[in-house]
Amino acid sequence: MSKGKILIIDDEASIRRTIKEILEFEEYSADTADNGLTALEIIRSTHYDLIFCDVKMPGIDGIEFLREAVTITDAPIVMISGHGTIETAVEAIKDGAYDYIAKPLDLNRLLITVKNALDKTSLVAETKVLKQKIFSKHEIIGESEEIIKVIQLIDKVAVTDARVLITGENGTGKELVAHQIHEKSQRNKHSLIEVNCAAIPSELIESQLFGHEKGSFTSAIKQRKGDFELANGGTLFLDEIGDMSLSAQAKVLRALQENKIMRVGGEKEINVDVRVIAATNKNLKQEIEKGNFREDLYHRLSVIVINVPPLRNRKSDIPLLANHFLLDLCSKMGKQPITFTEEALQKLTNIEWRGNVRELHNVVERLIILCDKSITAKDVDNFANPFI
Repeated sequence: MSKGKILIIDDEASIRRTIKEILEFEEYSADTADNGLTALEIIRSTHYDLIFCDVKMPGIDGIEFLREAVTITDAPIVMISGHGTIETAVEAIKDGAYDYIAKPLDLNRLLITVKNALDKTSLVAETKVLKQKIFSKHEIIGESEEIIKVIQLIDKVAVTDARVLITGENGTGKELVAHQIHEKSQRNKHSLIEVNCAAIPSELIESQLFGHEKGSFTSAIKQRKGDFELANGGTLFLDEIGDMSLSAQAKVLRALQENKIMRVGGEKEINVDVRVIAATNKNLKQEIEKGNFREDLYHRLSVIVINVPPLRNRKSDIPLLANHFLLDLCSKMGKQPITFTEEALQKLTNIEWRGNVRELHNVVERLIILCDKSITAKDVDNFANPFI
């Protein structure tokens, strides 16, 4: 089996033949081309893991080939030349070349370059797969009019830096919306930091968000960066923000206004570049009237409001969600995929799902564990509600 597919471009037949023989001896697969135009046609129809290209060739030269090729292929391109200069090498690297090798070719240098370039290709491919897995983990499943509107709004707002407030009942998937916005944004190369404001005691939330200096309180035995700093350049997701204390709200408001924070016990202001996305299952306007939430913070957070509909308002998505969870959970459990009968899916669709998508996920997991080859309507009746 070939260790990798490589294209060699050089107008000298002896050079093409020598490199090809070396690579094939090392169990790589090698093709050749004697000019840049032919090579461009080849790479438009054939995938290569690595490309070697001479700089000086008739027709288009190697640098011209390189500039066009990087728009067609992700394969690393190594330039080779017997007339090279430092300036040429620098120009090639700036234009996207992976490396530059001078003639006469050194065998060890050639093979090390091949190994390193193919390792990079493999790493890039693995990274793409990993990113796709992460993205699919946060995929929003549904074809109903209600969920399509949410997805369209995500696409519009993601490319901006506008702050977003996500509202909806518990279990509707507000965190998925936050992840989708981040992953589709220009900030996706940086972190998305999640903070569950309801899970952190009010006396600790400020330290969590803004960090603290050593000795600023009894248990502060060392300096700690807060989530605003950790999310610098990326996105901070404040989940259940309706449960945040008023004192913490005041500091968050200041951070949003000035793009600066100060650690607890600190004296120096720290500049931060953070996009804030917030979510809540509470009616914040009612919380404002009760005196539990700052109106000025609400207006800072709600540049765009995305309401995630409850599952009972998107019943047509229930079969899609159920089957998606079924395949995903069977894979994670190492079980052979089982199926829902049509009657079982209809039963699931008719349930009110007060716990929304999260409850449906848990029910599907229970059914997979307790059922065998097929999930029937009777199984749904017996196991969908554990309290009956």
